[in-house]
Amino acid sequence: MSVTVFVTGGSGFVGGAVIQRFVQSGAVVRALARSEAAVERVESLGARAALGDLASVEVMRTAMQGASLVVHCAALADDWGRPEAFEEANVRGTANVLRAARAAGVARVVHVGTEAALMHGQPLVDVDETYPLAPDSPVPYSASKARAEIAVVAANEPGVFETVVVRPRLVWGKGDTNLLPELVRAARSGRLKWVDGGRHLTATTHVRNVVEGIVLAGRVGRAGHAYFVTDGPPVQFRTFISRLLETQGVEVPATQIPGWVASTVRIGGEAVWKALPLPGAPPITRLAHWFLTLDCTIDTTKARTELGYVPIVTIEEGLGEMRAG
Repeated sequence: MSVTVFVTGGSGFVGGAVIQRFVQSGAVVRALARSEAAVERVESLGARAALGDLASVEVMRTAMQGASLVVHCAALADDWGRPEAFEEANVRGTANVLRAARAAGVARVVHVGTEAALMHGQPLVDVDETYPLAPDSPVPYSASKARAEIAVVAANEPGVFETVVVRPRLVWGKGDTNLLPELVRAARSGRLKWVDGGRHLTATTHVRNVVEGIVLAGRVGRAGHAYFVTDGPPVQFRTFISRLLETQGVEVPATQIPGWVASTVRIGGEAVWKALPLPGAPPITRLAHWFLTLDCTIDTTKARTELGYVPIVTIEEGLGEMRAG
């Protein structure tokens, strides 16, 4: 008998990879799709689409009937925007997924979290799952993802309704619709500059390694727990981003700016954008500034020992796939 899995965010980068993995394993996959284009996308991957969004509790509940696992990938992942929008998508949307799953009798929910949920302006150095979340972060994305994760863990009821969190960092890979296109645009327009040389360290997680963590968490993750998953040892930020850009034939920028200049631009830009307000985003947002300047290294001992997690794609292999097109 086939296992049935329900996925939110299935038309996105991570969600699409989740669908492909479960379809390849023989599972029946259903996915939430908020537009006709999203319907076409998830159905092209082999899932059955349910037209609706994260506010559509009844649509989700109906589509989740008979599913043993829900994978919640959908989120508003941006570095700028109205706090209310992040609250609606990431906090209330997650609460709606949990409500629908419980009502449908789903046994387990795997929530895709993020290391950004720990950030309030500090470097993260060899952090593990004991490091506190930042629900009061000044960045709406970080704060909302922290509050969403808190709700996911609080909803856990062992043996009845189990919830697990998987936290990747800097998700990348072939078919990336999030990070890579923005990096390419920034490099080509001259907006991408290395702050203090870009020499800080960062963890990374190839999209298939994210999916590996999700599958293992769904199968053997401890209910009510979170797990970091990465590609392994950290890499220098500038080196990694440069290699990503090179796979797209994009000339890597050489321009550097001092940290104090980036901070001044960020503070002034955010103040102007909030006061007027202006369309789009400031030249450097607070979250982008953290990304461009702060160490983020992660200890994955918990995932390795409890889930048996091992990265299935190396950085070299992933870059090779991207170069191949």
